[in-house]
Amino acid sequence: MLLTRPSLVQALCRHLLTKRVDQCLTGQRASERCGQHLPSSQLLVPYVVRSWRHLSSVPPGESSQVDHDKGTPQNSETALQENGGVQGGGRRRAWERSLSPLERIGQLLPQDSLSEDILHLRAKPQKEQNDQEGSLTSEAHTTKPSGATDFSEPRGRSTCGVPFKSGDLVLAEFRRKHRVEFRKMFSLSSEGKLHSNWGLVHHRDIVGRLPGQVLRTSTGVRLLMRRPALDEFVLLMKRGPTISYPKDVNAMQMMMDVSEGDWVLETGSGSGAMTLFLSRAVGSRGRVVSFEVRSDHHDRAARNFQRWRSAWEVAHGEEWPDNVAFINKDVSSAASDIAEVTFDSVALDMLNPQVALPLVHRHLKQGAVCAVYLANITQVVDLLEGVRHYQLPFFCEKVTEVTHRHWLVAPVLRKDGRNAPRVPAAGVRGQEGKPGSKDQDQPEDPSDQEEGLLETEMGRPFGTVPYIARPHHEQGSHTAFLVKLRKFLPVPHLPHTREEKDYNDSQ
Repeated sequence: MLLTRPSLVQALCRHLLTKRVDQCLTGQRASERCGQHLPSSQLLVPYVVRSWRHLSSVPPGESSQVDHDKGTPQNSETALQENGGVQGGGRRRAWERSLSPLERIGQLLPQDSLSEDILHLRAKPQKEQNDQEGSLTSEAHTTKPSGATDFSEPRGRSTCGVPFKSGDLVLAEFRRKHRVEFRKMFSLSSEGKLHSNWGLVHHRDIVGRLPGQVLRTSTGVRLLMRRPALDEFVLLMKRGPTISYPKDVNAMQMMMDVSEGDWVLETGSGSGAMTLFLSRAVGSRGRVVSFEVRSDHHDRAARNFQRWRSAWEVAHGEEWPDNVAFINKDVSSAASDIAEVTFDSVALDMLNPQVALPLVHRHLKQGAVCAVYLANITQVVDLLEGVRHYQLPFFCEKVTEVTHRHWLVAPVLRKDGRNAPRVPAAGVRGQEGKPGSKDQDQPEDPSDQEEGLLETEMGRPFGTVPYIARPHHEQGSHTAFLVKLRKFLPVPHLPHTREEKDYNDSQ
């Protein structure tokens, strides 16, 4: 009965492992008690067998309550598991973990002297442990923790690692003196050539190369080859009228709050610059309806849109959404084309946008925005006067002008092309900066250097190279004024006085 208590089993295991294991194995004490010499396996095996048989027959929940021994200390982990305080339920209890020393004792005995019961009891826990580890491993592969990011799923395909192919759009660029000296966009072909004042490059030398590589022309000039972004495409594509510049288009999209799935009305397709940006914003679930009164502008916008779609399919391997409807008609007489359509926002790029507002506001949602692109301030005055004259449900939220200012930030170079020394602070005299020293040559502006990519001296400590920072010589000029009109629901007029009310009733 003493071996049925888990605490006594633990004490027995510690006793056998520490002080008395040698005596049990040699059989000295057994020979003194029994008067005969017994093998060590016959002395130790009965204790192990009886302990394992009894403990395997006791349910796990009743192990700490056998014989109602209140003096037996309970393990804190066992108590937490019985009360449901430990999550998982798959952890072994403390009294089960305490039997592991018996396995180590069995490993000290000769294997041929062990009985079948001992071999069966040794193999059972190992099998259970292997099954448990196998189940945990399978769970780890099949289940994912909640909220964890799965980096194995494919994301949007980038064109940075895709080589150039025939039909691809390529942008060749050469920079010098911190300025773009040459920039040309062209489509690759099998027998094509890139002609420029800086030399000749065959298209076959570009096909198969990755974007971002530098190629030398026939005259030795280095050209950077890459794919153009959408803002670069609209600046370099063939155009008829003046385009809406990307900085203004992005500001207008912020005004209109264009998102995927929206329906947008555009008047004045022009060369198709704003149409392309709106097409990307609305996505495959949205729609852009673009009106253009001139047939040549209408054809040019449609061709530019199709050219970008074809280049996108070659580079990305997927189709650009065909979500633009080009209509060659004046929007003032296009009531039948948009009779059953309600738009989320409107973009106007016309000479006289106030003429189209009486028709546009009927097909615009309440609270939506109409963004107007105007070249001069007098057109803004005419627009607001038209809104007042026709009593349209619009109020002007703001009139803005978007300007960009480019800065030059580069290391200061001397006339020989090396980095100029950093001038020490006042009162500090060092090797560099002494009057009349060689390092005090007149520094030269980095914009006067021949190469566009400056090669600074390597190995110099951080903070020892002086920099120049100033606005660029080429200042950005005015492009357009942007007017944000918000549609509201007008409140019916109510008379303020009783006399006014009686007068209205009499009329």
